[in-house]
This record gives sequence, C-alpha cells and structure tokens, in this order.
Amino acid sequence: MNAGCRAPAGRVALALAVMLAAPWLPARAQIDLGPYVRDASYDEIKISPDGRHFAATVPMEDRTVLVVLDREAGNKVVAGGMGVRDSAVRDFWWADDSRVVLSMAQTLGSEDVLRFTGELHVLELGSKRIRRLFGVEDDHGLVQRAGSSTIVEEADVIDPMIENPDEVMISTWMPGSTPHGTLPKTHAEMINLRSGRRRGITVAPVREATFTIDPSGEVRFASGRDVRNYNLVYYRTDAESPWRVVNEEQRSGFSAWPLGMAADGTTAYVRITRDQGPDEIEAWDMRDLSRRPLLRDPVVDPIAIVFDVDGRTPVGARYMDDGVKLRFFDEASAIARRYRMLEKAFPGLGLKITSTTRDGRLALVHVWNDREAGQYMLFDTVAKAANSVSAKMLWFDPAAMAPTKRVSLRARDGLALHGYLTRPRTAGDAPLPLVVLVHGGPFGVFDTWAFDEESQLLAAAGYAVLRVNFRGSDNYGRAFRSLGARQWGGTMQDDLTDATRWAIEQRIADPARICIAGASYGGYAALMGVAKEPDLYRCAVGYVGVYDLPALHADRARTLTSMRYWVDDWMGERATLAERSPANLADRIKAPVLLAAGGADDIAPASQTRQMQRALEKAGVPVRTLYIDSEGHGFRKPEHRRRYYTELLAFLSDHLGGARGQ
Repeated sequence: MNAGCRAPAGRVALALAVMLAAPWLPARAQIDLGPYVRDASYDEIKISPDGRHFAATVPMEDRTVLVVLDREAGNKVVAGGMGVRDSAVRDFWWADDSRVVLSMAQTLGSEDVLRFTGELHVLELGSKRIRRLFGVEDDHGLVQRAGSSTIVEEADVIDPMIENPDEVMISTWMPGSTPHGTLPKTHAEMINLRSGRRRGITVAPVREATFTIDPSGEVRFASGRDVRNYNLVYYRTDAESPWRVVNEEQRSGFSAWPLGMAADGTTAYVRITRDQGPDEIEAWDMRDLSRRPLLRDPVVDPIAIVFDVDGRTPVGARYMDDGVKLRFFDEASAIARRYRMLEKAFPGLGLKITSTTRDGRLALVHVWNDREAGQYMLFDTVAKAANSVSAKMLWFDPAAMAPTKRVSLRARDGLALHGYLTRPRTAGDAPLPLVVLVHGGPFGVFDTWAFDEESQLLAAAGYAVLRVNFRGSDNYGRAFRSLGARQWGGTMQDDLTDATRWAIEQRIADPARICIAGASYGGYAALMGVAKEPDLYRCAVGYVGVYDLPALHADRARTLTSMRYWVDDWMGERATLAERSPANLADRIKAPVLLAAGGADDIAPASQTRQMQRALEKAGVPVRTLYIDSEGHGFRKPEHRRRYYTELLAFLSDHLGGARGQ
C-alpha cells in the first residue's frame, strides 16, 4: 500500500458542499443525476481511544481507502493510505492512540461483494506509509488476490487488544491446504505491530474455526464445521484447560454460534439457528450447559449484535423489519439506557455506536433511516450533548426524500413475504407506475429499511418501487432461506409475481405500467419474469445479470469442489437449468428489454448478456443495450453510472411515462 492523502483530502472538502436532491417531479421532467452517482463522503468512522483523531474509510471509484482526521485541527486529514486498483479496506481497528490496523479485501464492481484476502496492514500516525503486517505481495502490488489458486496463509483480527501495547490478537489459517477429511488448522495468535513477530495462543479443534473471547481477552470458544458441514462448538474454561465439545449440530438439531461472555466468566451468549423460525439468542451457563432464552423476534433474525463499550461483551441485538429496532438482554444496564437516551434524541433513526474513547466519555454514533443516508454524531456522555461529525451524503436533504414502509403479503402457497415500498414523496393515493426492483444474491442477501439510492432515484422520477424479500432471502430464518434452494425461476420467481399482483390489488400499481428490474440475480429474475409472465410486465431491465444457468453452473463448478456442491444444492443440477434460463425462453417474451453489462465482469460475464441480446433479437423483441468494457460487476465510475441511469430513466420513461435523467 502507498501513502496517499491528497485524494481523500479532496473528498473531505467535497463533503462540505451542500446539494439538495431533486424532489419528486411530474412525468417527462428532467432529473439531475449528479447527486445519485457521487460516491459517499465516508463509509465508516471510528474515534481513537484518546479522542484526538477519527479514522474513516473513504470510497473512491476503483478502491476504498483509509484516512485519519485530527479533531483539534478541524478534522484535517493528517494520515492516510490507499491500495492498488480494486482493493478495499474491509474493516479497521484502533490498536492504540496512534496506530490503526486494517483488514483488506478485493472488489471488482459496485454490485460485487467484498472478497476477503486475508492481509493486514498498519497505519501509524506520523509515518509516510502504511506497513504491510501480514500477507505476501504479488508482482502487481496487490496482496493475496481473492480467489487465487496459489495457497497463501490468511489472517483476520480477533481483537485489537487495546490494553496490550504493541500487539493485536489474530486468527490465521492456510485455506485448502489439507486433504479432504482432515482439519485445516486455525490458530489464535498475537502479532507484534512493530516487528510482525507472532506467538501462538491456541489451535482450534474444529475446521474453519472462529474464535470467541471473554471480556478479559481470553480465547474461550472455537466454533466451525465438520467435514459434513455440521456445526461444532468447543469451549475451554481457561488457557490451561483442554477444549471440550459443547454443541454438535447433528445431535442437537441446531447450530450454535458463540457471541461472547458476561463478566462473570461463566455466562455465554450464543446465537441459535434452528430448522424452523428466526434465529434467537440464548444465555448458556458453561458450568452445567443449562440454557436460558434471551431474545427472539417472531419474524426476523438479528442483523447485528450490540456490544458494551469494551467491544467484547454482547448486550443486545439489532433487528431490521418495520424500521430498525434495538433489544437488550438487560434494559436496566448502562449501555441500554445510553441507547434509549440516544433513541429519544434521534427519533425514527437507526443507531449504532461505532466506537468510544478509552475513558468512555465520547461515543461516535452512526444514525440512519429510509430518508437519511447516514450521519456520524459525536455524543458526550457527561454533557449529554451530540454534535455532527459528518454526513455520508450531505447533498441529499432527508426532508425531500421519499419515505419507505414495510409491506407484508402472502404467496400463492400461503408463505408470508415481506418487503419495502417506496412511493414518491408528493404522490397521492392513485395507482402509480411501478418498478419491481429485485435484489441480487439471491442467497445470504435481503432488502432492508434503509436509504436506497436507486429507489430514491426511481421515486424522484415518479415511480413506486417495490422490493420483495422472496423465499431464499436472508433475515427470516434458515427455513425461509432453504425454501429458495433449487428454485431459480421456480417459487422464488412466483413470489415476485405474487407481490406484483398484490400491488395491483392494493391499488399501489397501475397494472398497465409495471416494469421488473434488477442487478446480478435480480437481472436474471427480471428477464425470467417477463418470460414466465409475458402479460404482467410492460418492460424489463437486466443489469450485469446471468441468463444461461447451465453455463453459470459449469463455470462455478470448475472453481472448487465445495462450489460444485453449492451450485447443485442451491441452483439445481445442471441438467435441470436450461428450461429455467431466460436465454432459452426469449420467444415467450413480449415486453421491451434493457440490458447492461461490464466487459471485465468475472461474476456475470458480458457474454451472458450478449447471448441474451442475440436471443431477444432473434425472437423480434425490442432490446436496448449498454456495454462498458472497462467495468466489472456493476459500474463504479461516476460517468459510467450516469450513462446507465440516463439509459434506465429514458427506457422507463418510454414505457411507463416517468421523468428522464440528465
């Protein structure tokens, strides 16, 4: 990584400019796309233990970098660094008052996930560069490329160990380095921030292990899976005690994932996943393994665990359903009272304390909701006052944004479905042109009640936007997710159809003006939607989508043995996929189609989109296309996003009648 503060400093200055988002406009008006294609000023911000500095991740068009700001100098950038193209800071931790440890990732597009690379770096205030702490640099300057065929050791941070000068606790492993049926060893170690020397703490007795520590920093749990993919949890009383198994999924019937321990040293907090219902959190007495239920929502899983100010002790959980809700193990605890006080100060907003100072006086709080992209507030726990530090997208005025509400409906087989509806802020009660916006994934992903730029853009252009968490989506328990297995083009698609018809019945949607759109898997679902329901949708948009499932299956199955099993289990056996591929169903499609793809996309190759285009042209279906050779799985450059949104709004305007973009 190279020192690089100039570009982040410019981004900091840009964040001070205020631009109001375009309000909802009548049909055929023009939308200024500028606010919708700008990168956020910051992703995440954390305060240093002494309260002197902020560390922040800053998204740029081809990488995400880290900067450090001096609070006493008016948040001036005083340190920073960036990796090579396609690199991203995955997470970061203040190790002490002057050093930040960074975990790195790789990403190849705006619709791509962060791909963990297992490398660690250290940023030191006063130094002119970021030092590589863990990882092997390749000939191109990138450390440990994600998905590389070369076996390299990987590491992640377990805990920054702020009380332990010069060292942080990490886990290390060699992925894929042992024969099938044996245990790839995961080690818990301490690594010296100055020398890089490592000293061992323990070795996990289970493959692909995750370690969990107690409030004192002692490793107490190792959880992972056996060779048959069943969950295993091991526990030890202290550093001198042997590991003993405390949960075997094949026998107990549930998965258990330790979250942390109470200060008493015997009470453990554990997340439980069963075959039915959402995940819940239990308290386990590790002396006799007796269990006590703590938190369970009837509909949704916990989306995040809330920790005490030490960052190690779980105190509650955050849930995403009809807004963002916090629940605590003990409502009388100091941290619960602090959160409830913040909720009163910021009504209607989701809350997360990202970090606190060593003395506990200052807490950095992230707040957000469906109309607020996110702000960071510095809360003084003594003075009971909060001041704004930064807004992620200051140019959007929350008061001018369209509201989003949770909706519920029943699929044709009776399954409860949930999703989110965004309507133009000034729209009345009459049915509106509707865009059914399908999320990617499809597994391990779900739509949320949060600020969504694309939904806001479409609402500004005059459309209602419906996002549905169809079966297979995350957040609703293992059973709901498993219902999506082998249902590409099947019941997952039927859920989208049923939601569209529900919107018509509820007089949300004008039945003559409905378009289905999405990216990645969402692009597949959009084209499959107009193939299965040719009279329901007026148009379809596929962005970096996949349309030939046998080809996708073959490509994924070639990479790893585990991926071959995954595609069989979740997509379906290859022989069954041709009849569920939109590229083979173009003669059923009546609605006009817009396709967009990146030439450098290695997840949904542009060849998939070109094949879909040829099939549509052969079938006589009107099709527009946008190819950008330099982009990957989702367009990252602002000028390229502007081109896509210009094409998208023009296409929708022609068929649904809303505003265009400029």
